[in-house]
Amino acid sequence: MPVPLASFRPRLLDAIKGYSQERFFKDAGAGITVGIVALPLAMAFAIASGLKPEAGIWTAIIAGALVSSLGGSSVQIAGPAGAFIVIVYGILERYGLANLLISTACAGVLMYLLGLFKLGTLVRYVPVSIVVGFTNGIAVLIALSQVKDFLGLRVDKIPADFFSQIGVLGRYMGTVNLYALGLALACLIGLFVWPRIFAAAPNEKNTLTARLLKALHEVEGLPMRRVTRATARLPGPIVALVSLTALAYMANFPVETIGSRFGGIPQALPVFELPDFSWDTVRLLFAPTLTIALLGAIESLLCARVADQISGLHRHDPNQELMAQGIANFVVPFFGGMPATGTIARTVTNVRAGATSPISGLVHALTLVVIVLAAAPLAVHVPLAVLAGVLVYVAWNMGEWRELVHFRQHSSHYKLLMLGTFFLTVVFDLTVALQVGLILACVLFVRRMSSLFRVVETARDAESASFQLYGSLFFGAVAKVDPILNVVETAPKGLEIRLDLQSLQSLDRSGLEVLEQLHKAVLLRGGRLLMTGLNAQPRETMERAGFLAKVEAAIP
Repeated sequence: MPVPLASFRPRLLDAIKGYSQERFFKDAGAGITVGIVALPLAMAFAIASGLKPEAGIWTAIIAGALVSSLGGSSVQIAGPAGAFIVIVYGILERYGLANLLISTACAGVLMYLLGLFKLGTLVRYVPVSIVVGFTNGIAVLIALSQVKDFLGLRVDKIPADFFSQIGVLGRYMGTVNLYALGLALACLIGLFVWPRIFAAAPNEKNTLTARLLKALHEVEGLPMRRVTRATARLPGPIVALVSLTALAYMANFPVETIGSRFGGIPQALPVFELPDFSWDTVRLLFAPTLTIALLGAIESLLCARVADQISGLHRHDPNQELMAQGIANFVVPFFGGMPATGTIARTVTNVRAGATSPISGLVHALTLVVIVLAAAPLAVHVPLAVLAGVLVYVAWNMGEWRELVHFRQHSSHYKLLMLGTFFLTVVFDLTVALQVGLILACVLFVRRMSSLFRVVETARDAESASFQLYGSLFFGAVAKVDPILNVVETAPKGLEIRLDLQSLQSLDRSGLEVLEQLHKAVLLRGGRLLMTGLNAQPRETMERAGFLAKVEAAIP
């Protein structure tokens, strides 16, 4: 039987049908905005992952262009993501840069196959509690990884292990650089305050900000309303990056910068280079490859769903999106890039800036190319403390902290999965957290489903006993049929057992085996087994196994 494969049809082909000049200007404006926002984030994600800043920039350019060209979403923006920081840093520590590139390329192949075989929808079956748990765990680890640069500590290298990180940071806490700390705090506070400065709500007419803006607007001869509107549209990370870099440079603050640590960013296009490859290496990298592929698939499809909800555009194609993400992750390692996926912050910025098609993603990539080629020498002055402040802000926005506020409202199963995944992510790594979380979710699901199955005795006399079965009779609930077997074994011979199966919704092979055992026990004691009210799925299972042919059934 041939396996049905997903058709390869990028959303861009549908988007350009009837494409108008008005839509192009909207997409171009949104793409330029997102490109500006992506610059500091791409550099920060790469540096936090243990890579050079250009690795993040070229990943944002190449992966962003490929996913926008070939993906299944109208407005999703792809590139390096905060979720990968912990994973990439751990792989670099354990396997080295060359193996990270191989692992990323192999993960790209795996993601492409997930989409090709129409497995994109399976990602939706990952429980929300697990997603919240590992998202919050990654947010904590991102914030922890930035403590060194946030405080300006004189630490040569931070280990990947959680407890080792705590120990190293504690030992070097006496080397705090107050200039770095001041820049990082100014950046963090500014990122929280900036979006709210020019956004006074209608019922907040008497706030200091509102009164100040009103006074500025009333200044004669100054188009302050236009100025404040234009200023409010500037992305917070760019405002923080430019202003605090200028401050640190002019005041000659003694802080570590991109130039002092990495020597700057090359003002040139990346070079195609093949990493050393062997099948022995691929087998060694199975675990990190699987982690990158699963995390990339989950992040990109969750991001695409968010984009669908806030944009109101045509729903994304999950399989096409996975194939595009796979191609992007396969290509970027050959240019020294890092793993890429859909990014919620940049995608939301893209939607709110007015994007209507994947053209905005292509403009975003082109904007980054222009910035790098034109302004790369200026990046040497960017303080790492400022980028640390940006990443701490990203970590805060990344976490689902509201789930902790409403923690008591959730079921015990939800709490166990969320907290278990969270602590496993923080203490061990995401691979262990996902594996244990999914296994635990399956166990709890089986327990929950087995609790919904019931056997109710409806009647009994000297010649017969009647029972009604509710729910699903599967491997996790077969023990609940034991009361019927006990009745058969303790009652007089020749007892007739009647099973009302009208409320039995499903039956698996284990459930069928226990019914066969019941039938044999009844026959051994000279009795008879009758079944009524069979639904379609249990009937099909019994017929396929030949059980109905063995039972003298009274089935209406």
